[in-house]
Amino acid sequence: MERKIIETNIEIYSFEELDKSKQQLILKAKEQVFKAYAPYSEFQVGAAIELENGEIFAASNQENSAYPSGLCAERVAMFFANAQFPEVAVKTLAIAAYTNGSFLEEPVTPCGSCRQVLLETETRFEKNITILLYGTKHIFKIDNVKQLLPICFEKSSLNS
Repeated sequence: MERKIIETNIEIYSFEELDKSKQQLILKAKEQVFKAYAPYSEFQVGAAIELENGEIFAASNQENSAYPSGLCAERVAMFFANAQFPEVAVKTLAIAAYTNGSFLEEPVTPCGSCRQVLLETETRFEKNITILLYGTKHIFKIDNVKQLLPICFEKSSLNS
């Protein structure tokens, strides 16, 4: 038997410790929670993406009574950004969540489907996507999607 240990590296910041561009991206993600359509879960999520060309795209989750027809904020933002600038890599993604009248104290992480979409985008452009997960107590900074999905199914998996 062999054992493999997988570690995820997360840097933890306060909002004030982040540079201005990362603060602005988080603020855009926070604004988006109020545009979410989440009448069923009442769990509003906002995401903001900065592309390498400086363009910023922000989106919110959109639910539907016919589950799973809705879509998470991360995928709405990612698909929109990729549709508008299909040749430009994603630099940073910020995510914030709001429920029961306040932002979450602990950062919210992307669901499995979102992680897979984020991985595909990172692989597509062969560039790491920095991920910022907002919580009122602290913010997690993760250097790339593989930190969120270390044992992953990707394009190379189809050829093995």
